[in-house]
Amino acid sequence: MRIVVLALDGVFDTGLTVALDAFSTASALSARLFGGTPRFDLTVAGVRRRVRTAQGLTVPVKPVTPGLRPDWVIVPALRATTPAALLPALSRPDVREAISQLLKWTAKGAQIGASCIGTFLLAEAGLLDQQEATTTWSLAPFFRQRYPHVRLDESRMLVPFDRGVTAGAAMGHLDLALWLIRQASPELAGTVSRYLLADIRSSQAPYIIPNHLAQADPLILRFERWSREHLREGFSLQQAARALATSARTLQRRCDAVLGKSPLAYFQDLRVEHAQSLLRRSGHNIEAIAAEVGYADGATLRTLLRQRLGRGVREIRAELH
Repeated sequence: MRIVVLALDGVFDTGLTVALDAFSTASALSARLFGGTPRFDLTVAGVRRRVRTAQGLTVPVKPVTPGLRPDWVIVPALRATTPAALLPALSRPDVREAISQLLKWTAKGAQIGASCIGTFLLAEAGLLDQQEATTTWSLAPFFRQRYPHVRLDESRMLVPFDRGVTAGAAMGHLDLALWLIRQASPELAGTVSRYLLADIRSSQAPYIIPNHLAQADPLILRFERWSREHLREGFSLQQAARALATSARTLQRRCDAVLGKSPLAYFQDLRVEHAQSLLRRSGHNIEAIAAEVGYADGATLRTLLRQRLGRGVREIRAELH
């Protein structure tokens, strides 16, 4: 499998190196344990002769030439943690040139993988239009606003689409690399996971901070504050809208546009977040915690935790030990 890792100035150091380490580990283990196949032919390429990481390290890159014909192209993230930092980065000449090159490679049949901020380059190229995708959860509201034709689900860690795969935030680079290794050999991917003490995660949901997402919109931020004060009560869209001096329709529309979910779903996210906090720092039983976050019984809360986080009460409490 011929893989090109397309490095740009300001690339997120860990994202780049963790992907390179995963593929190089896979190649080494393949040669030692699996008779030399499958092998990953890895090239770090750049649209500029010199590439420096976000931490100022120089990355040795090969130029993009017509003879470079990858099966897969991996786009590591730029280190831009806010819309204000990301917007000018997306307009840089080297980034626009990289986007143009991605389109040329896909036209020749290459598959594209990107994680975290790297997914923005795929969206800029139009490769994700009408496709399901994920991205870094922390910039999901901005992504949703900028690319309304992408079916975004930031709760997922990995989302394949017809031209490749997108992955979630930061260490999602490792999940992306392991996913790609698994496409070549599930057995090899399992071995690499053991060597690196890493597993593919199915969800970003346990890592999402609802308050961070609410900062993207004044109405959503007010709704979040109101919700936290009313977690023990049954949710009423009409009551929330009246308290916020808006209409139920407007609140529904803004939640969908910013968060990609209904007001009730976000309200439940806050309940889950508070329940997790109580499970970790208190000795209360599940019935008491359920009452604290507005559920009639512990069974309902157990089901919600399992659905949203993929973990049960014992697993959440075990995280402290």
